[in-house]
Amino acid sequence: MECKRKNEKSKSNSTFPDEVLELVLGMLKSRKDKSTVSLVCKEWYNAERWSRRSVFIGNCYSVSPEILTRRFPNIRSVTLKGKPRFADFNLVPANWGADIHSWLVVFAVKYPWLEELRLKRMTVTDESLEFLALKFPNFKALSLLSCDGFSTDGLAKIAANCKNLTELDIQENGIEDKSGNWLSCFPESFTSLEVLNFANLHYEVNFDALEKLVSRCKSLKTLKVNKSVTLKQLQRLLVHAPQLGELGTGSFSQELTPQQCSELGSAFKNCRNLHTLSGLWVATAQYLPVLYSACTNLTFLNFSYAPLDSDDLAKLLVHCPKLQRLWVVDSVEDKGLEAVGSHCPLLEELRVFPADPFDEGIVHGVTESGFIAVSQGCPRLHYVLYFCRQMTNAAVATVVQNCPDFTHFRLCIMHPGQPDYLTQDPMDEAFGAVVKTCTKLQRLAVSGYLTDLTFEYIGKYAKNLETLSVAFAGKSDWGMRCVLDGCPKLRKLEVRDCPFGNVALLSGSRKYESMRSLWMSDCKVTMNGVRLLAKEMPRLNVEVIKEERYETHQARKVYVYRSVAGPRRDAPPFVLTL
Repeated sequence: MECKRKNEKSKSNSTFPDEVLELVLGMLKSRKDKSTVSLVCKEWYNAERWSRRSVFIGNCYSVSPEILTRRFPNIRSVTLKGKPRFADFNLVPANWGADIHSWLVVFAVKYPWLEELRLKRMTVTDESLEFLALKFPNFKALSLLSCDGFSTDGLAKIAANCKNLTELDIQENGIEDKSGNWLSCFPESFTSLEVLNFANLHYEVNFDALEKLVSRCKSLKTLKVNKSVTLKQLQRLLVHAPQLGELGTGSFSQELTPQQCSELGSAFKNCRNLHTLSGLWVATAQYLPVLYSACTNLTFLNFSYAPLDSDDLAKLLVHCPKLQRLWVVDSVEDKGLEAVGSHCPLLEELRVFPADPFDEGIVHGVTESGFIAVSQGCPRLHYVLYFCRQMTNAAVATVVQNCPDFTHFRLCIMHPGQPDYLTQDPMDEAFGAVVKTCTKLQRLAVSGYLTDLTFEYIGKYAKNLETLSVAFAGKSDWGMRCVLDGCPKLRKLEVRDCPFGNVALLSGSRKYESMRSLWMSDCKVTMNGVRLLAKEMPRLNVEVIKEERYETHQARKVYVYRSVAGPRRDAPPFVLTL
């Protein structure tokens, strides 16, 4: 490899020495910037090739590991995404694919000094985790988000064999929790851990092993435990790790004596570097005051697993003057969001999740009133995910007028096809106001009763839009055509339960080559339309997920994506590749 590199350098006519150029390009942080400079000339292409240490792949089937390793020989960190996002909603069958093992086999030969692996929606087996632990002697960081296929046995292999591990981040995975003893597999001499997150494991862990691990790892900055860890145990962990910057607590509802409550409060008070707090499983209001002394420097509160009421949230927010990100459950109601507007002037991101999205009889929750209150008090707000049961056009227009710098706007009205509940008009003008006002908008999710007018607005005004999610909306193919024709930066389009058919699908045939992916499920696309797309655009991978209960001429789930690797080789029988 070194000989080949020297041959490439000998042909360079750059005014900069190759080593200097590689050093400069290696300082670039943005993936887009790195890709851009590689297109300037052949010398910069080669320099960027050799200087690249990290790579992000948004679709594991868009490239093969062989092509990747030829393009970038010196990678140390790989981020890889697998299944389409709608896998989160059980729309992608089990055993669909996205297995990491074939990548690891290639990496073991080409990237033996791999240090970081960050996976999302990938299938990861215990065998793969063992392979990873044994084949990469300098491995340091493993992050698994929404992955499946592995168990705590695989985590035990990582703990036992990755001597230089600094990060083990396990989030929202379909993991088989066989035993809590995997934490005891870390060697007694192991001290390098900086990030440990097992918040979503279901069963008890070996607390003695956890406590010893935390006490040894003096550089630990992030600790997120699961709900089996009690308040008494949490207090002991905090005594060992007052240097924590991010903390995910266990359950927050056990009985404590006044002395124990005081000790817990003191432990939190000593965590002077704390900037992120999450967990609080089944939080009990009587113990929330122990958090107050640790809230001064908090920038991120994640209460997505803590159904607080409005009063408890308001009391807590008084102590959080620096808060920038807030995730809550809609149990806080509009009154809780009014407290957000009153006490969080620096807020930039708000996510409001439903306590129970499937309970039609719920009368509480958040409405347009809470949304407006936040926008009035938080002028820096630029990211919102808002689940609600009612909304109006006027309210959304007010929100974006108050906060015109939205880059991410995801409004989810939970009753499909619901109009403006006051006027009974479609919600077209709401999203029209969003795209007209928010010129920096990159991601948009629409909901409610929408006609094609919404998509005309999007195509006309959303010139920086990269990701659009649509469900139960539109009237005809014209709506989807407006988006495909009018949004020059569109990279991902996700559509479900919409009246878009073959005409809409084929109208974007040329567009798809510049996009990462298109997902369409339960629309009006037929197999003939999908076959025609595949014939017209042979460089696209066009896949149909077959389902026996539907007629054979229907294409109920269609996944289209660009790939330099050709059709994938591991498609299961229910995935038809055209």
